Amino acid sequence: MISFLFIGVCACVSAPEVIWVDGYDASQDRVSLPTSGEYGVWIWERDDASVSFALGDKEFASDQVDKPKGRYAWRKAGSATFAQGSLNVKLPPGLAAIVLSTNPDYNPAAAMQHIRSTDRPEPVQDRRNTVCRDPYTYFTLPTFQSRAAWETHAARLKRHLLVSSGLYPLPERTPLNSRVFDAISHDDYIVEKVTFESRPGFLVTGNLYRPIGDGPFPAVVCPHGHWEAGRLEDSERASVPARCITFARMGMVAFSYDMIGFLDSKQLPHDILEPVGKLWGIHGFGLQLWNSMRAVDFVEALPYVDKTRIGCTGASGGGTQTFALYGVDDRIRAAAPVNMISCSMQGDCTCESPPLIRMDGASSIDLGAMMAPKPLLMVSATGDWTAETPRVEYPAIRGVYALYGAEDRLESVQFDADHNYNKASREAVYRFFAKRLLNEGERYKDFVEPEYHADPPDSVRIYPGDAVPEGYPTGDELLQQIKEANRAKIEAAFPKDTAGAEAFRVKYAPAFADVFDAKIPDAGSLQIERARRYGFKREAGVVSERLVIRRIEVGDGIPMILYRPDDAEQRDAVLIVDGDGKAAQADLAEARPGELIRALLEKGLCVVTIDVFGLGEHNGLMGPPVPRAGGPFLDTFEPTDTACRVQDVLTSLAYLRDRRDFSGKTALIGIGDGGLWCLFAGALDKQVQRVAVDVNQFPNEDDEAWAARFYIPSIRSLGDVCTAAVMLAPRPVLLCNTGNLFMAEPAQAAYKASCGHEMEVHGEPVSVETLAAWCRQ
Repeated sequence: MISFLFIGVCACVSAPEVIWVDGYDASQDRVSLPTSGEYGVWIWERDDASVSFALGDKEFASDQVDKPKGRYAWRKAGSATFAQGSLNVKLPPGLAAIVLSTNPDYNPAAAMQHIRSTDRPEPVQDRRNTVCRDPYTYFTLPTFQSRAAWETHAARLKRHLLVSSGLYPLPERTPLNSRVFDAISHDDYIVEKVTFESRPGFLVTGNLYRPIGDGPFPAVVCPHGHWEAGRLEDSERASVPARCITFARMGMVAFSYDMIGFLDSKQLPHDILEPVGKLWGIHGFGLQLWNSMRAVDFVEALPYVDKTRIGCTGASGGGTQTFALYGVDDRIRAAAPVNMISCSMQGDCTCESPPLIRMDGASSIDLGAMMAPKPLLMVSATGDWTAETPRVEYPAIRGVYALYGAEDRLESVQFDADHNYNKASREAVYRFFAKRLLNEGERYKDFVEPEYHADPPDSVRIYPGDAVPEGYPTGDELLQQIKEANRAKIEAAFPKDTAGAEAFRVKYAPAFADVFDAKIPDAGSLQIERARRYGFKREAGVVSERLVIRRIEVGDGIPMILYRPDDAEQRDAVLIVDGDGKAAQADLAEARPGELIRALLEKGLCVVTIDVFGLGEHNGLMGPPVPRAGGPFLDTFEPTDTACRVQDVLTSLAYLRDRRDFSGKTALIGIGDGGLWCLFAGALDKQVQRVAVDVNQFPNEDDEAWAARFYIPSIRSLGDVCTAAVMLAPRPVLLCNTGNLFMAEPAQAAYKASCGHEMEVHGEPVSVETLAAWCRQ
């Protein structure tokens, strides 16, 4: 990795040699010695332990100290002559670290104060590593004290739905090129085949069931669930044709359409959920949501439909699509999600649990409540995950309706059945829509579903058997087409001048924060822990502090080392974020801060280094890297590793501004992978004065590289580094080590258009002196 400068953690490039090895790493690998010579050997272990170990053919031992305190301490185990090259290591359990140095007076305890914030080898406790929500986590709906509080929450949920789905802002509503054909006439209703293009070349397929006559009629869009036969499921457990036929007989138009990958929708498989696609907001849920919105476009354009009376109903996965649709589309005037609004199951299919939508603890209860104050019927069953609806979900959502004085528009009914959209459930829905869309509640208050006869499947199928529509893109070709449309949409939105930049920030800044689940902590919301030994130290005119910073509500942990001149002057601060962790910024051979830290201190600046999530002290010295707790659909419920790292930068910045011995002015330096973390953090935190970014020659147009190194759902559809550049303008930004990639054209153009001047760009790494001088400007 090329960075601003090279600082080796394990070896210094000049004599004396110093080699640091964690206990776990030493037990797994051989130690490499750069030169031959006499090496002192030090170990970090509990002071009440006695250990024996071997390095090559040399045996070493250490004895318990006279007055042990049960804490970890450095002890010299002896010295020996070793030849250059690889050295076999045999360490006992419990030995935290080992150091070899050709300097007989080396002091590893002093050096460690510049690489570790804690006095123990265990990983820093971070709740993000151990707690993971998933579709089966039990959720509750918060209590909202005012309509304004709820509407703020609902607006954020709507934005999450759209951002997750690559629909922020909404795509162009391109021509539907709809076809309604092959009518089958019955005595009291008509069934027709339908295709239309929700996007150019992407077909929505289904059937239209309509009453006899000219209308205008209400319309109901009907997404189906994961029934084996999809929109043509006709069983005792669920019958989509029965529902649609009955709606048409009652005087309502019903449009039943395929979910992606079912029946006649054959251009893409149902389970689309790949990391590269998610970078662009492309997955089954989002594609279906746009299909549903275009389904509303289709039915409201029919000459016999009353566009002011459009409803939606579906069960199971169709229930998820129902509340997702009314969550983003105000044209839905009444809705009946069946057997899906639940406190204990959030949908375990790729079409129901896309990235981002359940951040902040949001569940289908929150999404279900987004219908308020319009009419909503909650249908539940005793035999599935909606069993608690009458006493849990319904009262929770009723509390939201109460904010509008609209409790009478919310209804709930439960049936003693397994997961279903059976006859009893359908009859409840018929009566509801009769009251809310037909305005004939009294007439239908005791309505029961009449006998029906569904048309043979092949007579209403559009592409029977395995036929695929000819002349339309499929698979990767279609996904690439959608990606390019998303790219063109964001590129067209980039500002052309400073006035456009401000409008762009207003629109995109909240969405940009959403994909990181980013929050700048308030003063007083942080818990600060200081190391018990040498947590505060004065040395050579510099004060150092070893800390762990936590957001109290979250329970995360950020190891931090802070340096400032030893005086009473309030000084500006520089936060260094290194992709190799804060240890990379230490000069271990001399047991002191590294060159960059010293240069910044000489400029009169305070300097802070941290280990962001997953790096450095987030892992213990005596065990393998700490795995993150993970469940199905992790990025649906929890921020990604990259998002956590950006959040750690934001949290650290907030802490530095809150310190009374600092001026409140902060700058960021990102090194290696830390470069992009700081770029994004600086974009999200408007109080950062300047940002220096080691681009590390990252190939910005390589989706695979984004997915592997900086995975953030929908980041590419929101403009990634170009949007960050607009949000950073007009603050000074320095980019180095760009190579021939990254910022040279699009992001530089976006930045310049936003503020009138350019970022400082260097194709190669810059010197420590240049960087320190730039930070002091």
